[in-house]
Amino acid sequence: MGITDVLLATNRLPLPAAALAFARAGIAVFPCALAGKHPLTPAGFHDASCDINQVGAWWVRWPGANIGMPTGSSSGIDVIDIDVTDAASGFTAFARASTAGLIDGEIARVRTPSQGMHVYFPALATRPQRCWQAATAHVDFRGTGGYVVVPPSILVTRNGRVSYRLYSLSGVGARPVDAVALRRFIDPRAAQAASRPAEAASPEPSRLAQWVSKLQEGERNSGLFWAACRLIEAGFAPAAVEAVLAPAAQTAGLPEPEITATISSASRRAAAGPSGGPNGIPGGHGYDRTSPGSRRGDAP
Repeated sequence: MGITDVLLATNRLPLPAAALAFARAGIAVFPCALAGKHPLTPAGFHDASCDINQVGAWWVRWPGANIGMPTGSSSGIDVIDIDVTDAASGFTAFARASTAGLIDGEIARVRTPSQGMHVYFPALATRPQRCWQAATAHVDFRGTGGYVVVPPSILVTRNGRVSYRLYSLSGVGARPVDAVALRRFIDPRAAQAASRPAEAASPEPSRLAQWVSKLQEGERNSGLFWAACRLIEAGFAPAAVEAVLAPAAQTAGLPEPEITATISSASRRAAAGPSGGPNGIPGGHGYDRTSPGSRRGDAP
């Protein structure tokens, strides 16, 4: 069973059964708040699992939890998120990109509760693509270092409780989207501004804090986690890391309990060192000295 089979099955499954369906297909998931997008586990999508026992235990504890899926390398799925508000819509920019031939090869489309769209593409483990947000175009990209909420999760909108639902499956050959080319096309000024100076040999807390403060939804948890790991690796105590990064994370929009939990998780995983999973992290969720899902030199 692949992602298309799971998306088809979610039309008739309750949330706990749907979460298990993703896990059985080898797609790691994690619980999000009832009728919300906020992760319920301490390290957010870093805790995602396809272990049947773990996923089952989560949804026994939180039977109404929405389902989060990490994007990018860990799931094999990249997602273009088309936003819709009262004032604007990302469908215009998406249509332009489609005409230009930049978004051929999709796997599926999922209608979001806001009447926007998640467009799924295959992700290559050998070519991770980082998340970005083109605010002026109302199009976001969720790659390595991000996550999306998946069907049949439910949000509360002004129209009541509305679920994420499968909209269409593609009948043509699936292939990855070039996220860099897409961003340059729909929002070239933002693409130029996204470049960040290469990191120094020793991390500068003020620069990391400034970077964390500018993170967007979908990349805030992973960015905070990565920045905290960098400081802890450099010898900063967890209390000092929290003092530096917590205000910046609050500026980015993360709630205080999640900030504390994420920094604590980074401290535990960084302290595990090479005795943990790949890259020294228990359970195999690796981090390295670049930001999650980034290319060398993109992070501060």
